[in-house]
Amino acid sequence: MRTGLVVAVGLMATTAMAGTFAGTVRDADGEPLQGVMVRFTHDASGVSESVFTDPDGAFQATIERNGKLQLRLRRPYYRDVEVDVDEPDTDMAFVMEAMTTDREVSDSLPAGYHFGSLPFETGEDALFNRHQFQRDCLTCHQMGNPITRFPRTPGGWVETIRRMHAMLGNFDAELRDRRSVLLSKGFDGKPLAVRPEFPIDESLSRTRIIEYRMERGIVPHDAIINPHDGLIYTVDQGADHMAVTDPATGETEYVSQSGEGVVIPKFGAVAGEVAVLNGRNGPHSLALGPDRKYYVTNTSSNSIGVFNPEVRKWEPPFKIRNRPGQRRAVYPHTIRFGLDGIVWYTLAGSEQVGNLDPETGETQLVDLPRVKPGGISGGTTPYGIDVDPNTGMIWYTRLFGDKIGRIDPATLAVTEYDSPVRGPRRMRFDADGILWVTGYSDGDLLRADPDGFKSTVYPMPEFAPGFRPAPYALGVHPDTGDIWINENMTDRIYRFIPTEERYVVYPVPLSGTYTRDMDFTADGQACTSNNPVPAAALEGGVLQVICIDVKPAQEA
Repeated sequence: MRTGLVVAVGLMATTAMAGTFAGTVRDADGEPLQGVMVRFTHDASGVSESVFTDPDGAFQATIERNGKLQLRLRRPYYRDVEVDVDEPDTDMAFVMEAMTTDREVSDSLPAGYHFGSLPFETGEDALFNRHQFQRDCLTCHQMGNPITRFPRTPGGWVETIRRMHAMLGNFDAELRDRRSVLLSKGFDGKPLAVRPEFPIDESLSRTRIIEYRMERGIVPHDAIINPHDGLIYTVDQGADHMAVTDPATGETEYVSQSGEGVVIPKFGAVAGEVAVLNGRNGPHSLALGPDRKYYVTNTSSNSIGVFNPEVRKWEPPFKIRNRPGQRRAVYPHTIRFGLDGIVWYTLAGSEQVGNLDPETGETQLVDLPRVKPGGISGGTTPYGIDVDPNTGMIWYTRLFGDKIGRIDPATLAVTEYDSPVRGPRRMRFDADGILWVTGYSDGDLLRADPDGFKSTVYPMPEFAPGFRPAPYALGVHPDTGDIWINENMTDRIYRFIPTEERYVVYPVPLSGTYTRDMDFTADGQACTSNNPVPAAALEGGVLQVICIDVKPAQEA
């Protein structure tokens, strides 16, 4: 972690009382620093809260938890400042030192700039051009973070690339070797010359970010907030459990789906904390049903799990069954509820979309049209799915097929369109029935009207020319209609304001951040899980749920 200099503050670590902390942050010349992230971490609960300085370098945070607090200041191109605080103080003063060497600047840059500096092949048809490489290599983890970018020979990459290509259904040794050479040349250990310029929106000074640690998390995938109890429910694909987080206390309860697994110590966890590695079911995505139960895609057991939040127990799962002569269901992925209470889900490994009637347990599979996958992938990977609120039509994406499709739930008739964005990933409808889709390969946001599939593409901002973001999923804010997009290579989350056709960018507290689906609390916070694979790729090594709270200008 980067360290820095604190001036005019001599604070000793005891037990801080709840209260207001305020002050200013300046550079070595005395000039105010805007956009500094001021992060308070509560030792007992592990909850962190971050605020940002305004144009005058001023910040204010009200902390409601008693106990030891650690404070950290962070801003691009400046060295971190870290101190302990013992009591509320409204006259704090900090000085941050600028980084001075190419090495420390390069090491501080997010993974996207190290990945974006690789010597990609050129040409639209090149298998290892930038957009193909981005879709191939970034879909499950960061490439370019400290644990992936260390220098190694082509031979040192072969085993990693073999596993990755196997996940894509490609076993061509020549392609594996070509990619290994490219990665070895690109990650050579030399400092980067690129210097991205990160924007600071005026709303940043009225933004608060809350982090909830998940000590026993291995791959805490999708998280959604229960509107009935206000708790955050997160399925963990690696630990095979449901994590139930109480935002009021920061405490998380873990309810195993299978009760079996291998106990392992967690790097970065507090003393005595462990994780249970258990991929028996592999819960991935979840949706809250009309019966107030969670329905979960179990990727490893090809089933739909059921979790009852009222009693905190798993119920027997529904096995996905195919008809004679039909493709075998493989890897149920993203799940949503239709307007009639039927569960719909994509099957990433078998070119299908399935459904489940929770009342009868009957499942159906819809075989999608044959489509040639892009790049080196052996399949198109049906991925995102959502339901048109006006017509009830089921819409889905094919990540490696560059297709967006529609299923009539009554007839199961399939209609597919060429995707206006490459690498269409997850999707959501807004309240007006407009479909929004992330374009993963090139860093785009798609707006599509289902009536005639009329579309508009909004390229996401790049902070250095040619370095494109990698948007994974999105959520539509229920009150403002803004589109919140998680992006997995720049340690930032994006908000697109449709009425203004512009983006706002929020830095997140931890380097190595890799977030998933977006959901919203009753008071409007945008929340997502943070689960790079492996957990050690995240700064501090403990996975989490993070929520972003932006106050309206009139309330600031």
